[in-house]
Amino acid sequence: MIIVLKPDATEKQIKHIEERIKKLGLKPWASKGIERTIIGIIGEEDVLRIQPLEAFPGVEKVLTILKPYKLASRDFKKEDTIIDVKGVKIGGPKIVVIAGPCAVENEKTLLSIAKEVKSAGATMLRGGAFKPRTSPYSFQGLGEEGLKILARVGREVNMPVVTEVMDTRDIELVEKYADMIQIGARNMQNFNLLKEVGKSKKPVVLKRGMSATIKELLMSAEYILSNGNFQVALCERGIRTFEEATRNTMDISAIPIIKQLSHLPVMADPSHATGKWDLVGSMTKASIVAGCDALLIEVHSNPEEALSDGSQSLKPDNFAILMQELKTLTTAIGRKI
Repeated sequence: MIIVLKPDATEKQIKHIEERIKKLGLKPWASKGIERTIIGIIGEEDVLRIQPLEAFPGVEKVLTILKPYKLASRDFKKEDTIIDVKGVKIGGPKIVVIAGPCAVENEKTLLSIAKEVKSAGATMLRGGAFKPRTSPYSFQGLGEEGLKILARVGREVNMPVVTEVMDTRDIELVEKYADMIQIGARNMQNFNLLKEVGKSKKPVVLKRGMSATIKELLMSAEYILSNGNFQVALCERGIRTFEEATRNTMDISAIPIIKQLSHLPVMADPSHATGKWDLVGSMTKASIVAGCDALLIEVHSNPEEALSDGSQSLKPDNFAILMQELKTLTTAIGRKI
């Protein structure tokens, strides 16, 4: 349920309504839009049936949100949410490019890649310190040392950094070094992890699970939002189908569908979706035309020797060429990169 306030509703009136909702054992979440403020109500709403909310000063109308994802829905917030990651805005007219290697391997390599991708136009740096691998014998990441390297390189090149957290026990550690926290596809429905990240002040990128529906992705986002963190971006990274020509099947249609259903910004990860570096460019362009707000692209200076996902990583020179092509494309559709 949401309470739509009048344009001239005062802070005192808003506070009074919120306090009243809390006394009923429910959670109020205020969202201030361009024209007016709305208050979302989370919890068992049956108690509201005997509470005349329309009678409160400042209230214009009360609406019921029928979708199971309340806070993530367009019904709760009409305007697009814009996330601020250390000055980088995700969700506005400019498409944010987040680039870097799949895994942090050493400081020298990461610094070299970071300088290359920034020069080409990327605005954020990615790199994994904890790696969820199918095989227990594959490279699992450098852990805290990898986080330290990522943070140092980010400071040196003046780029915010994003990295994955896999365990509730590591959230505080990752928060210490990262500017944005990633929840990977394998953890999209790790509800305890989502709840804890929801208590964090750090922006979050939530990746779609390998076999997850769009509704399930939005419900997972709801766990984060309902715990207080509204700085959430949703990421399409390919889903598992019967097709074997690519690593996953990139669901391009998910991008405009999510934009219709939710106010949250949408990212695209063509690297993990295709698993092949020579397909990343075309899927990147398709994602932009479909309306994505940000891109996650894997780049490595020597993919043949990469410790993780070398086959889907662009070399820095190919990344620079792609970025030049994207400038032309985004200009044509009225956006920037």
